[in-house]
Amino acid sequence: MTYRTAWRAELPLLQAIEEVLTEIADPAVAATSLVKDNPDTERTTDGNWALLAYTEEPISAGTLELLPKGTPPHEEEELPDRDWVAHALEGLGVVRAGPFVLYGSHDADKVASEDGIKLQIEANQAFGTGHHPTTAGCLDVLGDLETTPGRVLDIGTGSGVLAIALRKMFAGAEIIATDIDERSTQIAEENAGINEASGITFGVAAGTDHELIRASAPYHLVFANILAGPLKELAPDIQQVTADGGTIILAGLLDEQMQGVLSTYQELGFTLHKTGGTPRWPTLVMTKGTTA
Repeated sequence: MTYRTAWRAELPLLQAIEEVLTEIADPAVAATSLVKDNPDTERTTDGNWALLAYTEEPISAGTLELLPKGTPPHEEEELPDRDWVAHALEGLGVVRAGPFVLYGSHDADKVASEDGIKLQIEANQAFGTGHHPTTAGCLDVLGDLETTPGRVLDIGTGSGVLAIALRKMFAGAEIIATDIDERSTQIAEENAGINEASGITFGVAAGTDHELIRASAPYHLVFANILAGPLKELAPDIQQVTADGGTIILAGLLDEQMQGVLSTYQELGFTLHKTGGTPRWPTLVMTKGTTA
């Protein structure tokens, strides 16, 4: 059974509600969509917006208690069987991040003449269509990399978008991409095939304590677009598998969580090189020690 829960309010409040549902709630909501109640009106930030959340179970009372002050009453309805996650994601449109242009097959005609590295990422239940600021922030800083990494590790690959983008930029890199969710790795492999991004090794792994990851360590570049808590928990393991002088790119944290994550990695010998992303969703680019 699928449930659709709707809130109607001004856009900033709905964005705050969406943030709680997708990034703070446990379990997180798999798919949300922000839409204009009246599509004929101008897409301003005030009034007549709706946030739609698609879940397999009704949203729990505990999650509702986490929603921001001023959250309006919600409407909940049961929906007929359908892949509502994909349906909600299909209307997201084209995303441009750094040198990359991300799109679904339904938008292929819109990007035919676009400049940039094109990545076709289909709507599905794996995180990482490029629409979330954390993914876009990672793609932005990836586009700024000047040195070709020899070995790359993508922790929490989701849809595989970062690993695929890396392959498009660096044909000779050895890329390992893992996720704790087996379905996500399957989706990532499908997306790699669609984009003719061969030579990426996908695997199911929690953290870095896995034979697949250890066998290719140390890595010259490590991506971890997850959440602040896991980023801090995995810091010692990430430190162990990162080569001296290697770069790590961390995302999935909120601005108020940045200092805690930053301090954790600095204590392990990493130096902040630059920040990217957005003020609300920063991306940290750090270097491990110095080369000999």
